[in-house]
Amino acid sequence: MRSKPDELYQTAVQAFGRALDRLAAGYEADPEKRHDLRQEIHFQIWRSCEAFDGRCALKTWVFRVAHNTAVSYVNRERRWNAALVSVEEIEQAVSAAEPDIDRERALAQLSRLIWKLKPLDRQIMLSYLEQMDTAAIADITGLSAANVAMKVHRIKSVLARRFQEEQQHA
Repeated sequence: MRSKPDELYQTAVQAFGRALDRLAAGYEADPEKRHDLRQEIHFQIWRSCEAFDGRCALKTWVFRVAHNTAVSYVNRERRWNAALVSVEEIEQAVSAAEPDIDRERALAQLSRLIWKLKPLDRQIMLSYLEQMDTAAIADITGLSAANVAMKVHRIKSVLARRFQEEQQHA
């Protein structure tokens, strides 16, 4: 017979498993390390099921645990530190253009740009791409909803301009 935490974990994995895979892909480019990160995320979610008290939505709680695990992983690995930049640093190096490229290539390029963001900005953007609202992202990150909304808008603008700049140089 399964315990309540085990049932909660199974419910979370069934509901959000694919989104957790996408989250891991947003934090780790290397397939083998991504597999390790996914295992760590699932372990941390399973481990913390006992502490879930229902004060927030299950989705918010699962993504808070997953993002915190991924951020800790990124900080531990330190292999991207040289490549991590802030939104402000990207914004300073950007110019505008209108690219005409295929969808698959565009998604790969967008993923690379997101990987270059600092962990908090990456966390916000990945949550936004999972169609979370600003209140849920605020719960996950600890920021205010207004700050999250401002950051989403700013990150989207910067990513779009950076995307266009890369297309000009391709």
